[in-house]
Amino acid sequence: MSKEFAVGSKVRVIALPPYVKTAEPMPMLRPPDVIRIGEEGIVIDRRPGGYWGIRFTKGAFLLDSQYIESVETNSNSSSS
Repeated sequence: MSKEFAVGSKVRVIALPPYVKTAEPMPMLRPPDVIRIGEEGIVIDRRPGGYWGIRFTKGAFLLDSQYIESVETNSNSSSS
């Protein structure tokens, strides 16, 4: 049950994986504290296995769709 996101859309981290993998030609594993829950990023590409390349302020990382959600004003229950 993988979620779908459009390339260029904003997503928010809802949970941290045990580690994160960089989205580089030669990926490296990093501790999960390089990103934070609630941090927003931009989807840069789709990878096999339900992974998404996401650009955050500290770099681009690969995250499984279970750790992110779409940032949409119509899906949030906040009133302005």
